[in-house]
Amino acid sequence: MTRLRRARALVLLLATIPLSGCLFRSRKVERQLSPAPLKAAMQRELIDAINLQAARIRTLQATVDIDTSVGGANRGKVTDYKEIRGYVLARKPSMLRLIGLMPIVRNRAFDMVSDGREFKLWIPPKNRFIIGRNDLETPNPKQPLENIRPQNLYEALLIREIDPENEIAVLENGFETVLDKKRHRYEQPDYEIVVVRKGKNGWFLSRKIVFSRTDLQIHRQLIYNDEGVLVTDVRYGEYKEYDSIPFPSQIEISRPQEEYDITLNIVKMDINKPLTDEQFALQQPPGAEVVRLGGQPAIEPVSESHSSGVVPK
Repeated sequence: MTRLRRARALVLLLATIPLSGCLFRSRKVERQLSPAPLKAAMQRELIDAINLQAARIRTLQATVDIDTSVGGANRGKVTDYKEIRGYVLARKPSMLRLIGLMPIVRNRAFDMVSDGREFKLWIPPKNRFIIGRNDLETPNPKQPLENIRPQNLYEALLIREIDPENEIAVLENGFETVLDKKRHRYEQPDYEIVVVRKGKNGWFLSRKIVFSRTDLQIHRQLIYNDEGVLVTDVRYGEYKEYDSIPFPSQIEISRPQEEYDITLNIVKMDINKPLTDEQFALQQPPGAEVVRLGGQPAIEPVSESHSSGVVPK
């Protein structure tokens, strides 16, 4: 049989098989959409909301309950740490202090402070005092707390305004997965402001700021490095009024590269109350083991108290 005859035979065979036969099957696929009523907004309104929230908060001081977990696929396990009480102080443009207390006895478990560039971390139970730069990554799997950078927490707490000189923001209509009261999963439309930033090597994806369509509040922020890698994933929940300013009472900060997760549950918070330089002072304690990350310069021993400033009650 020639090639032409074989081809004609194959065409004839396919023509005699009905399209609804065993070679072709179709099935119905439906997206389970949330029944919640949705609100609408324009791109300009959402960008203005981001900038307004950034402009109206200059300082915050909060009493928080801190949940922490460390680990993931790379470590092969996840370790959850017991919830502890803590205090957060933040002041623009870049100051942050976070204090954690031991359960029951309420002695300090850790005390960290940052001026945006350099950070200091004191861990009293281990008598370790760590000094480093926020932009240097020095992962230490044996000491998970030392992988935390205060600047990452600052960026999660105080969302930056969109800089028209160096950033371009566009609107994307997306979907998020939500759960109802009965734990049923639904897809729900959302608004995503995609922020592209001008860097040293050109433009790069800097952030995605996600608005819920149910209340038009910011419910998530994804932060990327200049190589387009996701470095921080923040989820915001349960907005409440603090000093007449809406602010999330639950903030979950995930760092996928270092594999740690910190959730701050706000117990009490004051916004735009004065904070002094002294409240962000953390001195090297006498006799502590000093660890300098990234080739930090030597620091002379001091004899004064390890910390100063007022911690909110």
